[in-house]
Amino acid sequence: MAKVETRCWDAVEHLDTKEDRAAYLEAALEDGYLPLVAAVLEDIARVQGLTSLDQFSVLSVEVRLDFSEVLRAVEVLGLRSSAVDRYSSFHKHEVC
Repeated sequence: MAKVETRCWDAVEHLDTKEDRAAYLEAALEDGYLPLVAAVLEDIARVQGLTSLDQFSVLSVEVRLDFSEVLRAVEVLGLRSSAVDRYSSFHKHEVC
């Protein structure tokens, strides 16, 4: 059997635009798992060349995750968070 070569996949290689980064963060927020959100914020910070996010405890594995820190990190990255009706896309397709 032929040996298969693999390489590590890094999300940063695919976050070329602000829209890509915003969609990536939106997907993590929809999941709602704060450690995932923290990892996504770290990826976005790396692609933007920022190391200043080290100041946010949310990005530290050793510290309890805090959503207010997530929101501050989002702001530092030049993004914003918003809320939408989770069922709004379903209502657009309803048939009466």
